[in-house]
Amino acid sequence: MNDPDSGAKPSLSGARDADDAGRPKRSRRRKGKQKGATSPSAVSTSAGQAAGSSAPAERPQAANSGINARRNKRRKHGKNPGQENVRPLSPVGQREAPEHEQRQADGRKARRKQRGKRSAARAASPVAEAAVLSPAAGLVAEQRPAHPPSEQRRETPPYRFAERDQHDAPLYAALDLGTNNCRLLIAQPTRPGQFRVVDAFSRIVRLGEGLAASGLLSDDAMDRSVEALKICAAKLKHRNIRRARLIATEACRAAGNGEAFLERVREETGLDLEIINRETEARLAVSGCSSLVGREAKSVVLFDIGGGSSEIAVIRIGDNRSSRLANHITHWTSLPVGVVTLSERHGGRDVTPESFAGMVSEVEGMLANFDCPGDGVHAPEDFHLIGTSGTVTTLAGVHLDLPRYDRRRVDGVWLSDDEVTAMQARLLSWDFTARAANPCIGPDRADLVLAGCAILEAIRKRWPSRRMRVADRGLREGLLTDMMADDGVWRRGRHRRNNRGGHRNPAKPEGQAS
Repeated sequence: MNDPDSGAKPSLSGARDADDAGRPKRSRRRKGKQKGATSPSAVSTSAGQAAGSSAPAERPQAANSGINARRNKRRKHGKNPGQENVRPLSPVGQREAPEHEQRQADGRKARRKQRGKRSAARAASPVAEAAVLSPAAGLVAEQRPAHPPSEQRRETPPYRFAERDQHDAPLYAALDLGTNNCRLLIAQPTRPGQFRVVDAFSRIVRLGEGLAASGLLSDDAMDRSVEALKICAAKLKHRNIRRARLIATEACRAAGNGEAFLERVREETGLDLEIINRETEARLAVSGCSSLVGREAKSVVLFDIGGGSSEIAVIRIGDNRSSRLANHITHWTSLPVGVVTLSERHGGRDVTPESFAGMVSEVEGMLANFDCPGDGVHAPEDFHLIGTSGTVTTLAGVHLDLPRYDRRRVDGVWLSDDEVTAMQARLLSWDFTARAANPCIGPDRADLVLAGCAILEAIRKRWPSRRMRVADRGLREGLLTDMMADDGVWRRGRHRRNNRGGHRNPAKPEGQAS
């Protein structure tokens, strides 16, 4: 048989050569198609020239050749706009794919296309919520997905987090049940001194409502708090938590039925909360804000205005700064007054300049009993205030004129002394309705924010400073920082993954960058 790439013309009679004797005989239908294709050589030659084919002029042009017949069929799939529906000839020496291989390739393309359509249809179909929270039971119950079980997604909340946690850095949980709020943070350690928040929860429960008058936690306040704690228990249940610390603060410290309430919490939610003292609360607040104290600062007064108490810590940093900022606390105090207790005594809904001045005077009297020698250390450059509470974050949000509260923009922002004064005067000029309408205050805090401003004003008078830094962080962050530091997760080499095995070494947990 003549080599089609040699340039010699094959036999024009269509008879098989001696070399083709062993080939199977073609069907009559195939022969009929070949006989009907009387001018493929002319079409292929013109198409090859029009498309700029590099084939030489002496290419085989036999009309009835079996090779050209197969080429003719494949050329129909190529498209050249404005010309015939043909494909240029392959260069000399290039192997032409047999017909059965082309059919297999076309079949694979069709199957891939069909699978893509099915995947797109599944993605577009509505899927029922994977899990719903049942506050009454404190559990997470699954719902049946909208698509068939055979097409269920492999990762379905909340279990995808638990599966992922097996190979990621360990999880730590911190819960703070305060006089006004119930807050939860679940986080993973990342870079030294930092962590990434995996899950969070916050709700205003007003556990200390009416406490100042009766000395007891009310039934409604306890019910609200238990419902919030059930949600926290559900979040913790489906996480691979390495360590957790759950604390209660001033409301449970001061209430006569505080211990009985915590026993009810254990029975109904399974959470075991501990009541911490005021000194521990002050140290945790400092630990939570340590990353906001710059290296240039030599002295800082940090305050946490809570719902039932306010903690103040005086920090002096020498040349040798410890990795734990709480080690630099020289003096601290805890005032038995917060935004809830102060607003209940003086009225927080309708606040006049006279009633506001009365609140400031009461807090100043409490601070007068705080023996803190060396109050004049506030040098212009190396001293500043740090406020961690809803009061200062609200002031920052109003100052930034945010359409809604955004922690990323508030946390760490600096406010000058004049700006703080202007914001307090602005809030004092608003009535309750105007405060409630502000997106950074809302109706839940509208009757508390001015009481917090009064506590802040008394602190500013005791420790004047040209600037104040706002911290949207506090006890929970302090709890997480202390637990991670105690476990040594930020030591050198502790965040490496065993790449060969793919499993986490419990002695060397891996962190994820935030």
